[in-house]
Amino acid sequence: MFSFRTQGYNGYNLKYSPFHDSRLAVAGSANFGLVGNGRLYILGLTANGIVAEKTFDTQDGLFDLAWSEVHENQLVVASGDGSIKLFDVALNEFPIQSWQEHKREVFSVHWNLVDKNTFASSSWDGTVKVWSPSSPTSLTTLATNSCTYSTAFSPHSPTLISAVSSDSHLRVFDTRLPPPHVVHQIAVHTPPPNGYPVELIAQAVGMGNPRIDQPSEVLTHDWNKYRPGVIATAGVDKVIRTFDLRNPRQPLSVLGGHNYAVRRIAYSPHMPDTLLSASYDMTCRVWNDGYSNSPSLPLAAPSPNDPMPSETNVGKCMGVMDRHSEFVVGVDWCMFGADGWAGSVGWDEMLYVWDVRSVMR
Repeated sequence: MFSFRTQGYNGYNLKYSPFHDSRLAVAGSANFGLVGNGRLYILGLTANGIVAEKTFDTQDGLFDLAWSEVHENQLVVASGDGSIKLFDVALNEFPIQSWQEHKREVFSVHWNLVDKNTFASSSWDGTVKVWSPSSPTSLTTLATNSCTYSTAFSPHSPTLISAVSSDSHLRVFDTRLPPPHVVHQIAVHTPPPNGYPVELIAQAVGMGNPRIDQPSEVLTHDWNKYRPGVIATAGVDKVIRTFDLRNPRQPLSVLGGHNYAVRRIAYSPHMPDTLLSASYDMTCRVWNDGYSNSPSLPLAAPSPNDPMPSETNVGKCMGVMDRHSEFVVGVDWCMFGADGWAGSVGWDEMLYVWDVRSVMR
């Protein structure tokens, strides 16, 4: 396990470079993001540990970041003052582009992994916006009409964008459609037709969360990299749910075990059933999402002719990483090398780079 301290700045998220196996970036905020400056760290993994290659200071806290998929030295950051800034690692101090259209804090940015020339942002102002680095204004605005904590492009389609919000909904937009562009609007906490599995209810009660069917804020989500249409969501109620967009009326699987809200989740780029979560209970957890537990579901990417999910499965916690001493709010997987390396950041001003396999049972 390797570590780096973001002294004076509480980490909010980290992202590995899609071009370099030894480079990652961290977005941090002073005073837990409540007031004060932000700092973007560009870090290198060396034989002597993690070193800071460059830092960029901003006037307001940074809540998220995303590497460009076309330029190895560029990345965008989401700021508490409603702005989005594009930095170039090869240049000093100043952002090379800045946008100011959001009316409140920008809490999420995500680069399009398919067409690679656009990225998306979501804000507490109830909108998701699509941008191009070459355009001074946004290309598209998508309305959620509620505080939107997370947005992401589908890794399988250049026009599908998802978002989760404080109104307990997962929305999927298609920019090819006319406004409001909505393809799916899923009430995340609606129980399955046959109710939640008994073991999940017992587990939730044991964790002090007896009503998992009550609406609460959804803070994070991620697309499965191998199964088009499969999305995981999580938030204040401590439960991770996965949905198959072919039958979104009920969760495909549920994963319970965190003691406090889940702040970030990330599907593995190497293993189709595996995801990481970061929580306010100061732990990261490794999960098997239970998808392959149902004999009626294919192990490969689903097609329109595959059987619909017919029941909700209970996933399994495969291990816990508990080195953090404050809220853990960011996780990401390394796409290079062995298939278990990941990183996590928290409000304890610590970044840890660790092997997920070392904690898996």
